[in-house]
Amino acid sequence: MRSAIALLAALLISTSAVEASERPKQLVLISFDGAGSNDLWARSRALARSGNARFTYFLSCTLVIDRARAKTYQGPHQKPGRSNIGFAQTVDEAVTRLDHIWRAHGEGNEIASHTCGHFDGRTWTTEEWRGEMRSFRRILSAAWQDLSAGDREPQGWRDFVRDIKGFRAPYLSTGDALNEAERREGFTYDASGVTKGPMLPEARDGILNFGLPLIPEGPQQRPIIAMDYNLFVRHSMALDDPSRSAEFEERTYQAFRAAFDRQYDGDRIPLQLGFHFVEMNAGAYWRALERLVPEICGRADVACVTYGEAIRALKDRPDTSPAQKAGSPF
Repeated sequence: MRSAIALLAALLISTSAVEASERPKQLVLISFDGAGSNDLWARSRALARSGNARFTYFLSCTLVIDRARAKTYQGPHQKPGRSNIGFAQTVDEAVTRLDHIWRAHGEGNEIASHTCGHFDGRTWTTEEWRGEMRSFRRILSAAWQDLSAGDREPQGWRDFVRDIKGFRAPYLSTGDALNEAERREGFTYDASGVTKGPMLPEARDGILNFGLPLIPEGPQQRPIIAMDYNLFVRHSMALDDPSRSAEFEERTYQAFRAAFDRQYDGDRIPLQLGFHFVEMNAGAYWRALERLVPEICGRADVACVTYGEAIRALKDRPDTSPAQKAGSPF
């Protein structure tokens, strides 16, 4: 009798181990919009290295133009030299930022496009979107040379810029023309969407579309986009309140950790979390991220990866349907 029980227990353990090994890794996609502050470049790169993570940086290209040359850029329907997020204040600031971009790329992180001047393009035509996308590649490609630092331009820089595949629209503001412009300008995925919860990406017009999920947050567990700025608006009406920074950090950490646990223990749909290079509410959201990454990204069955890596990992997953794969980079 004892031997039969032992055999049954062994079979159950063996079956559980097989089932666990057959489950896909939990993918976590952490991204940063704007990618401006050089101090936060250094801080995020250090977090990626120490936390076994790789991040996606959606870069705004006016941040590699020094203020004295601002008028070399003109966005759709804008005067030359205008940008909603400004420019680098000095040449040294811009060159330091270029160095961070290249080093982050070399460390396995992904650089993607957040356009240049951070304008709302929901009414833009395909050609207007394409114009902004071309400005992004042109400005980034020539940035070292334009900053009189051509002797410091890394070998392979221009190929790296040419191969950028990801895009996120400022304000997550999209329009009917966006996917067509992305396809024609060589992008393969878009991360501008919002979904009711974590969902697999879907292919539209040859572009794989990802969406930041709505997740429960706060005492009432109301849904909110899993992005620091949206939390900032809810927590303090987008006005800094340092006196409650610890409270906001804890709420953010708990919301992100619960969202991770639901997927990790459930269907293992990739979880996307969005951040900016701004320390809102005295750094509450960055501190929450710095607590989360070491806890989850080192697990054997978790991969904190870039969007490009996620696309490759999802390619052969059985829950990625033919409809999602059709006409997509899968």
